[in-house]
Amino acid sequence: MCDQPGKCSSNSFKFAAIQIGAGTDKALNLQRAASLVAKAAKDGAKVVSLPEYFNSPYGTEYFKLYAEKVPDGESCRSLASMARQNQIYLIGGSIPEADGDNLYNTCTIWGPTGDIIGKHRKVHLFDVSIPGKIHFQESEALTPGCSYTTFDTPFCKIGVGICYDICFAELAGVYAQKGCKVLVYPGAFSMITGPTHWELHLRSHAVDNQIYVVGAAPARVATASYVAWGHSSVVDPWGTVLIETDEKEVIVQADIGKNL
Repeated sequence: MCDQPGKCSSNSFKFAAIQIGAGTDKALNLQRAASLVAKAAKDGAKVVSLPEYFNSPYGTEYFKLYAEKVPDGESCRSLASMARQNQIYLIGGSIPEADGDNLYNTCTIWGPTGDIIGKHRKVHLFDVSIPGKIHFQESEALTPGCSYTTFDTPFCKIGVGICYDICFAELAGVYAQKGCKVLVYPGAFSMITGPTHWELHLRSHAVDNQIYVVGAAPARVATASYVAWGHSSVVDPWGTVLIETDEKEVIVQADIGKNL
């Protein structure tokens, strides 16, 4: 593995972010996710990320209803199968996790054998109140996580945060110090914060830490109670946006390691 800032191994690899919107039918959400993951792998992706809450609608009223045990729940079984069948490293966006009396916003990470190789519980819960624009209190239903999450691949070490975690530069800095060359943030920024802050955070963390940064967002569902901004993106260590999409369902792919 190369010691130069931002560099992965000598061989670049293709990263795919699946921008998909979740409805109220969990089984259908999982089925659609599996189909898009398989398509990304067929197109050459070696590491794939789903978005935040890819298996359920985003809202405090939904978290308990859709919550599962990790790694034994329906969504985790589906994620393990996706990783194994497609021989990829899979960052499972996030799902509501039930653990005892607590609920967490949790990202699971799976290796090509279908084994779980990491779990990140969202550290910074999204509590915001802007009069006349948005009121959302994740802490009304969720418990925050308290740990860093990294995992190794044959290409490089990757660090994971979830949505509002991206707003805290210290987390990205710690990941860079730990040797991560890519940071991945499954994140459902809102229609208020997304236009102003989403790309800004992605690019600033990339430049400040000389690493690649990926934002894996859900597609926009206009009828949802919480409407996501979308705009999944991949940014290189120079702060250049290699690819950015709009709000629609799509697979975003970029080569990691070539633009250094």
